[in-house]
Amino acid sequence: DIEEPGRMADVIASHLSIKLKDKQALLETVDSKARLHKLLELLNNESEVLEMEKKIGQRVKKQMEKTQKEYYLREQMKAIQKELGDKEGRAGEAEELRAQLKELEAPDKVLEKIGKEIDRLEKMPASSAEGSVIRNYIDWLLQIPWAQFSEDDLDLSKAESILEADHYGLEKPKERVLEYLAVQQLVKEMKGPILCLVGPPGVGKTSLARSIAKSLGRKFVRISLGGVRDEAEIRGHRRTYVGAMPGRIVQALKNAGTMNPVMLLDEIDKMASDFRGDPASALLEVLDPEQNNAFSDHFVELPVDLSKVLFVTTANAVHNIPRPLLDRMELLSLSGYTELEKLEIANRHLLPKQKEAHGLRANQLTVQDDCLLRVIREYTREAGVRQLEQQLAALCRKAAKRIVSEQVEDIQIHAQQLSEYLGVARYRYGLAEQDDQIGTVTGLAWTEAGGDTLNIEVTVVPGSGKLQLTGKLGDVMKESAQAAFSYIRSKAAQWGLEPDFHEKLDIHVHVPEGAIPKDGPSAGITIATALVSAFTNRFVSKDVAMTGEITLRGRVLPIGGLKEKSLAALRAGIKTVLFPHDNERDLADIPDTVRRELTFIPVAHMDEVLQHALLEATSS
Repeated sequence: DIEEPGRMADVIASHLSIKLKDKQALLETVDSKARLHKLLELLNNESEVLEMEKKIGQRVKKQMEKTQKEYYLREQMKAIQKELGDKEGRAGEAEELRAQLKELEAPDKVLEKIGKEIDRLEKMPASSAEGSVIRNYIDWLLQIPWAQFSEDDLDLSKAESILEADHYGLEKPKERVLEYLAVQQLVKEMKGPILCLVGPPGVGKTSLARSIAKSLGRKFVRISLGGVRDEAEIRGHRRTYVGAMPGRIVQALKNAGTMNPVMLLDEIDKMASDFRGDPASALLEVLDPEQNNAFSDHFVELPVDLSKVLFVTTANAVHNIPRPLLDRMELLSLSGYTELEKLEIANRHLLPKQKEAHGLRANQLTVQDDCLLRVIREYTREAGVRQLEQQLAALCRKAAKRIVSEQVEDIQIHAQQLSEYLGVARYRYGLAEQDDQIGTVTGLAWTEAGGDTLNIEVTVVPGSGKLQLTGKLGDVMKESAQAAFSYIRSKAAQWGLEPDFHEKLDIHVHVPEGAIPKDGPSAGITIATALVSAFTNRFVSKDVAMTGEITLRGRVLPIGGLKEKSLAALRAGIKTVLFPHDNERDLADIPDTVRRELTFIPVAHMDEVLQHALLEATSS
């Protein structure tokens, strides 16, 4: 028995697992009461530590029991499922995928790759994140129609009748499709052509591609490239990324369900590029017949054969398409429609379509031809027929309202009643000048929306020889004006002008509609004619429009877009078109109806232009 308090404290402390410095501090405390107080503090601390350890131990024991219980139950379930023949978890998933693989028609390399991925998936734990990535990859590989092809309908007469029924005009693209079908009949195996339909909005590029698919008996898929600026949109993302998926080309093949659809790449000229890559460069492989039989998608990681796909691309302007990409495509130009073509399209396609869309029977609404012509001339200003369709939709809405509210059986709309339905005319038909004028000439311009007329005005006032150019003109057009002015100065004597005439005058060249940017060299002869007219006080014929680039020696150089410009001249009420002699070959592309209405005069030199454009001289 221990009777002395100090000794009792030493004995108890010797049995405690406390730090050496705490034991030393206890020994150094001489007073028994103080030593017992210190010992009590140490005992309390040890008690709390033991309590905490006990709680942690109990918690760990419970967790271990739960894990062991789950493992035991899972093993029991597996044993029961094995007895019943059921599959669950990764094993069941793998079995299901192998069954799909057996039914898949694909190249051996693809089948081998899918088989390896299924084996990998089977060994993955159910909770593994990589397992879901592999499963997604396998699903995509199984959904691609590796060996599925639709059979081409090679009946030329049937294809021709489908194309004719769906579209009026557009002879060249139709002819190209029929040529492809004829070659397919002879060769049996041919790489799909890559067609690029270039033309202003609303001329039927997208709907023509759909008709091509219909005439061939193929599936049709459309990919809109407008605003695409990421290479991964074409080639896909690598499957290690979260949410990775194949590019639009492979997705389109999956949606089509065949490897030889008609694939429309819409608005190919509207693509952009940034730090994520250049999608136009990725398309080089897609649209190259020598390479696209083994197209590489970053996600799929296997060669995809695109050689049987018939690619059709559309664009409003060629100059926005990168040159290497342009070289791989066959360009087919779709210029604007003439008034008579628009009238025919309205009667055959647009009006019946809008009647059906607005719940009108064929005989409930009748729109006379003179009324349709007035809609075309005074309510639309376009190369295509999109605005025309919108106006016809407005007529159908108004007619539907009258039929319902006034209980009318049928409605006939004549040209005189048009303003009651569509309001006042938006455009003046015949934009040509109403009188012969001095210093004002009608030029012809090409825009992405088709051809247009361009009035160029020149005024001359006393001054110090300044040449002012206004109307938001581009650099090329300004240089063209400078060249025209220099040519006139060099020929001053020919027009009875003093050699230093320009030093006493200020010349102002203006192109109206100043908010619209204008550029290009084809207004050269127009500016020169306006300048000569202003300097010599000679009238310019109101019935003449012109287009052509001018040189310092007065030669007239060729231009582009003659067909579109001639259509614009016809719309504006022009009677004579002066155009470069070297563009005579382009007359073959201009519709007969336009050539009958307009007089085309080829010119090789500025003297010929002035001979046809200027009228009699007036007194100063």
